[in-house]
Amino acid sequence: MNKITAEHLSRRACVYVRQSTPDQVHNNLESQRRQYALVDRARQLGWERVEVIDDDLGRSGSGTLRPGFERLLGLLCDGEVGAVLSIEASRLARNGRDWHTLLEFCSVVGTLLIDADGIYDPAQMNDRLLLGMKGTISEMELASFRQRAHEAMKQKAKRGELFMGVPIGYVRTFDDRLEKDPDERVRAAIYLVFRKFAELGSARRVYFWLGKQGIEMPAVTSAGGAERIVWKVPRYHSVLSLLQNPIYAGAYAYGRSKTSVRIEDGRKRAVRTSHRKPEDWSVLILDHHEGYIDWDAYRGNQELMAHNTNGRGSAVRGSIRSGSALLSGLLRCGHCGAKLCVAYPGPTSIRYQCTTRILSRDHACCVMFGGLGADRLVGEQVLRCLQPLGLQAALQAIDQLQSVEDERLAQKRLALQRARYEVDRAQRQYDAVDPANRLVAGSLERRWNDALSVQSRLEAEVAELMQQRPDALSDETKQALMSLAEDVPRLWDHPDTTPDVRKRIVRTVIKEIVVTSEGDSVRFIVHWQGGDHTELWLKKTPTGAHRYVTSAETIELIASLARLQPDERIAATINRLGHRTAHGHTWTATRICSIRNGHGIAPYRQGERQERGELTVDEVAAALHVTPTTVLRLIRQKDLAAKQACRNAPWTIRQADLDEFLAARAEPGPSTHVAGQLALDIQ
Repeated sequence: MNKITAEHLSRRACVYVRQSTPDQVHNNLESQRRQYALVDRARQLGWERVEVIDDDLGRSGSGTLRPGFERLLGLLCDGEVGAVLSIEASRLARNGRDWHTLLEFCSVVGTLLIDADGIYDPAQMNDRLLLGMKGTISEMELASFRQRAHEAMKQKAKRGELFMGVPIGYVRTFDDRLEKDPDERVRAAIYLVFRKFAELGSARRVYFWLGKQGIEMPAVTSAGGAERIVWKVPRYHSVLSLLQNPIYAGAYAYGRSKTSVRIEDGRKRAVRTSHRKPEDWSVLILDHHEGYIDWDAYRGNQELMAHNTNGRGSAVRGSIRSGSALLSGLLRCGHCGAKLCVAYPGPTSIRYQCTTRILSRDHACCVMFGGLGADRLVGEQVLRCLQPLGLQAALQAIDQLQSVEDERLAQKRLALQRARYEVDRAQRQYDAVDPANRLVAGSLERRWNDALSVQSRLEAEVAELMQQRPDALSDETKQALMSLAEDVPRLWDHPDTTPDVRKRIVRTVIKEIVVTSEGDSVRFIVHWQGGDHTELWLKKTPTGAHRYVTSAETIELIASLARLQPDERIAATINRLGHRTAHGHTWTATRICSIRNGHGIAPYRQGERQERGELTVDEVAAALHVTPTTVLRLIRQKDLAAKQACRNAPWTIRQADLDEFLAARAEPGPSTHVAGQLALDIQ
């Protein structure tokens, strides 16, 4: 029975072309020709309008996003397609969902499916059954291929012979073994990264150090299908990947990452998880090949990088940050298990406190104490442990300084050696060409000049580094190092010893410190790296007994002035006297108010001086009908009794003393009138 009707021929025919991978697109050309040949078959069957949909070349048909397939479904829904042609069912879909969606749409709009074997009408029961079986077989075929490939890869990985790619610093031999790269410059660069990480303790610091010193790192590039090594400025993720790869520890690892599938926006999405523990890896073979570091050093590096991840919060110690706090990142609350944070209330003060109060204001702070005393207490314990090793460390430092060449200079020398080889190679190529062939000779001459310029630049850099290179250690320097080894505390407290160096030393010997508040003391349980524990006690500073305390003289002065003046006038008075706050600041009304509230001093109340019967100089001058200067002269001559809280403070005169003065002036006494002297007429 002819299934093709005039209704089908009045619409267009769509030829769907797909290949699964880009490699198939470039190499499996016969499959492409077979699929494109379906255009001729559609014309032979009677269609005049034929459209080729090849947007999905190089895309998998297992459920990923396929724009060509989406466009085909859109045309089907619009009723514009009379037939869909594909070489086989696996080209249209590799999963049941897409296949049955296509069949449902074709049956609704009356579209035919045509492959290399026949013509099918999804609206007919027998054809729908046959198409369903073809889709199921296509799906099972893909699953079978994938399972066989995965099992073969796992089998090869268990033998340590599966390599998706060989990392920089290694080469693959003909018998599937790994060997270190014979290029000395490549090996030296990788050794340098691991040495600097052991010194600096941070991948980010290593990255910045390499960039600051202008040291290039090797990278693999593919040019014309062949891989070669190029040298360029390092990238942060390249340095981090090098430090995290276990292959540099001589270990073969497979299954370091895990892929999980989930549904997002109605589509399947594969999510790759790369941070897995070594015990969770599918295959781990130690001592598989020669490594740049040993396995213990690798595990230590991973633990250090994990603790440097500040985004993980209280689960890690955190990286060494700027600041003078010695125990930053090492303290953990023994009450709630949270990390203790560091605060700097003043320029030279430190405070450690539990983060529970910061995260939730409803809870009281578990533990809080001053950091200077805690740093001093733990620092003394660290020095007590390190002092026996001081002499040995000094001897090792002398040997290191004498035997280890400057790393920058070593790298530049290797680069210069490579540049000289490139110059010789370019010269040999230029000499071998026929001089008459100017097209080739010109290119080779430019290549030779470029190599010579690189060589000149590196020679200048090496010469500059040689001039900057320090001289060998003198006998005086050796004696100074030996004397410092005998006095480790002096080396610890030396002005040139930075807080970062002290913190790295402390983290080297201490794993964690658990802190609990015990009454008026703080209890420290120091967990050393070797597994030992030490208990320390620190007496808390009583309230108000810290070093920033206002002097008793100033407080007494504020108390006396508070009965005479408001806070603004008190601040001005004691500032003129040269008094300063505990932190060395000038006094303000707010600071005067804070001191009064802290010591229970009542504020000045308008009229309280009159209630006590006390007068000011201005009030006495008005009562005597004289100027304030005259009243001050009477006070200095001790004719009028008055009192003053301090210098520059206002004078106060009691009403009783003023009455006594007036009474004394009213009594007759011996006349001491001098000609020309004016008399003081007091009424």
